[in-house]
Amino acid sequence: MTTLKASETRIPPDTFNRVAYQNERVRIERRGGRPVYLVSQEDLELMEELEDRYWAQQGRRSLKEFEGSGRKPVPWEKIRKKLGL
Repeated sequence: MTTLKASETRIPPDTFNRVAYQNERVRIERRGGRPVYLVSQEDLELMEELEDRYWAQQGRRSLKEFEGSGRKPVPWEKIRKKLGL
């Protein structure tokens, strides 16, 4: 993640304060581009936790599917060699 100092942006300081202290979410629209958002640390941590849970669930689902397929796993050493790692 890239980190910028607030002084390096053109976003008004009161906007940063509303996000940081009042947990307000701010949508920033760009000319014809996808919007970006300012969110609090609390919101970011929640989104990261949800993302971790999602990928853990996907991993468990994939493992269950693999185990039920009857296929044999490929040893890590063989994969490393094939990828040149």
